[in-house]
Amino acid sequence: MSEAKIGVIGGSGLYKIEGMTGVRKVKVSTPFGEPSDAIILGSLKGVRVAFLPRHGEGHRISPSGLPAKANIYALKSLGVERIISVSAVGSLREEIEPLDIVVPDQLIDATKGRASTFFTDGIVGHVSLAEPFCPVLTRLSFEASAKVGARAHKGGTYLVVEGPQFSTRAEAQLYRSWGADVIGMTASPEAKLAREAEICYATLAIVTDYDCWHPGHESVTTDMILTNLRKGIGTVKRILKSLLPSIPQKRDCACASALEYAIATDMKYIPKEKKRELALLINKYLGEEKDVSQD
Repeated sequence: MSEAKIGVIGGSGLYKIEGMTGVRKVKVSTPFGEPSDAIILGSLKGVRVAFLPRHGEGHRISPSGLPAKANIYALKSLGVERIISVSAVGSLREEIEPLDIVVPDQLIDATKGRASTFFTDGIVGHVSLAEPFCPVLTRLSFEASAKVGARAHKGGTYLVVEGPQFSTRAEAQLYRSWGADVIGMTASPEAKLAREAEICYATLAIVTDYDCWHPGHESVTTDMILTNLRKGIGTVKRILKSLLPSIPQKRDCACASALEYAIATDMKYIPKEKKRELALLINKYLGEEKDVSQD
């Protein structure tokens, strides 16, 4: 039975959502280790939600150390079909100002060696990432942002860097030349793993700074980010309260069937232990072999 069809991953500054009712915490174990923290289940505006603080309560986990595979798998195991990710980002464009909200539609992954796929060790899967953020959930997220009066930007390219250090000026200028609009540290591999798990994924990005490229603004600091986050989180919470009731029950986007033709490995060659590990993701595509999780 599904615990919640909508998941919210809270980034820096968002560790809980006030107004949730019927709240309980659940600890979820996965084949990929423990998620960042216990998952908070409850209802917001009458909608069942599974909330996960990305960095753990107290912000204990660095972007480079996030257990992204465990996080996505854990939410999937609770029945989550859509994930709204909240992320702090820096602006790489003059017109995207601190405290703005960006709902990106494209992604550049400049991270270094993060585990970004469930398909390893005997199974190969190739999902499409032409649209790395769910177009339906992205549209609804922007509409909800505009509805509550946020200064919101529809679309844009989110560049993901490894961190935890901020960029050099040379790097920031390079990223601007690539056409990136905002820079952050967490949308990948989350977006990739969510697609492999056939979960819709969209990001509400809170702009906290101009990174270090803007001659008229000081370079980004942790204090700057946290100060602006405290101002911006209230806006995000209002957006979520408007967004959640607007999400339809039925999905008609390609995210829901992303694995249908993606698994390249002949089923008879996939190791049984891998079939068991990924049963939650691939069972419906195994045909007569779908009971391997019980072997």
